[in-house]
Amino acid sequence: MSDIQQNNSASGPLISFKYLAISISLSIISMGIVIYLTYTPGILEHLKPKRLPGLVLAIAVTLLKVYFSAAKIRFLADKAISKMAAMRIALTWDFASAVTPSTIGGAPVATFAMTREGIKLGKSSAIVLYGVLLDQFWYALAVPILVISSIYFQVLPEEIGLVGNITMILIYISLLGYGGLLAYGLLINPAALKKIVNVVFKLPFLRKYSVKVKAEAENLEKYSIELRKKPYSFVLKAFILSTLSWLCRIAIPVIVVLSLLPANEILLVLRSLAMNLAFLVIPTPGGSGGVEGLFAIFLGPLIDRSGFIGLAVFVWRIITYYISIGIGIIAMLWYVNDSVAQRLDDENN
Repeated sequence: MSDIQQNNSASGPLISFKYLAISISLSIISMGIVIYLTYTPGILEHLKPKRLPGLVLAIAVTLLKVYFSAAKIRFLADKAISKMAAMRIALTWDFASAVTPSTIGGAPVATFAMTREGIKLGKSSAIVLYGVLLDQFWYALAVPILVISSIYFQVLPEEIGLVGNITMILIYISLLGYGGLLAYGLLINPAALKKIVNVVFKLPFLRKYSVKVKAEAENLEKYSIELRKKPYSFVLKAFILSTLSWLCRIAIPVIVVLSLLPANEILLVLRSLAMNLAFLVIPTPGGSGGVEGLFAIFLGPLIDRSGFIGLAVFVWRIITYYISIGIGIIAMLWYVNDSVAQRLDDENN
């Protein structure tokens, strides 16, 4: 991955081995704590073999999530890249998101991957931002669903207490506010968003990034003009692809739990949705150390046998996190090897 670091030498490495080590360490420690607190001797004897094939379905849905993400990227790129290239970008994006703090995310690495696939930097940056906007549209849809559902179901577990409820309300408000601002800036008045960005990055502690950010703001304005020329069907299809990817993400923990033992399916889905929104504010690399705890808090009370909580967390993280890291590293190495080969060709010529 040294090549990736060199390509971003001006601003530091895109993927930090420190973050990777911290992310994996936090995940292992937090899973260990959950398993220790919930383990019951002989719990594996209660596993029902007829339910275990559901774990294969969970893996299939995980792959389906990547497929929909890749389809969205290719669609936003006006199909200028192949399906395999879009898949590599999606896998790389997932990997980067799994090993970087949520405040950074996988966007810089996704942008790099797109440039390696032949998409210009300005357009790749705009595609990433538009993908974020589509996620915000999904959040704007998810929040009312959770609020209305809370009238009829115990969507937020009692275990989170008053502080947890207030935190979730603040998350809902923040997501709606940020989504509205981003939609306004990207689809209605990009010039205003560019002005806000330029003003913010005049602050002393952000000034060193102002040149790069100003250039990206210019690219954003240009691409937003192109987007506004697109028919509504373009936005609708992109939103559907983004929604399908998110539905897969929500379904995975539900399938994992139901593969171990019966549970209230409706509450599982609603709490999985709320839990995934809560994941967005965890600052650790890949959310490690926090997502495991949130899984236990949100879905644990729905699991009749407490001994299965740790097992469910372990299986869920293996499927959604460790497999993602393994496949993502392979995708990243493809870019590294391709870049090295290109450099050798340039030196020979």
